[in-house]
Amino acid sequence: MVPWLLAAVAVAALAFWFVRRRRFVVPCSVELESTHEHFHAHVVLDGFEAEPGDAIRVTRAPTAIPFGEVQAIRSEAEVQQASWLRRQWTRLIGRFEFYELYDVGFE
Repeated sequence: MVPWLLAAVAVAALAFWFVRRRRFVVPCSVELESTHEHFHAHVVLDGFEAEPGDAIRVTRAPTAIPFGEVQAIRSEAEVQQASWLRRQWTRLIGRFEFYELYDVGFE
């Protein structure tokens, strides 16, 4: 086999391994609070411990609650679990405090 072709196949395999994510759905509880003292949304996943590089999206949860209320609801979360290589990369980059890797948003 041609050496450059072997190198290209190896790079493609590593790239696929880096970007590949296993996807599944887990139940969760969502705690929402919109008061003078606190304004937050907190999610607790049932039976799953998130690790560096994982992406989690909560489905079927309210996007807003009336001011002065506290709500706790049951919902589901779609988890995109990072590959071993992405997890190691995230840990390495995290040691250099590259905060732009973190993406948190409310939609």
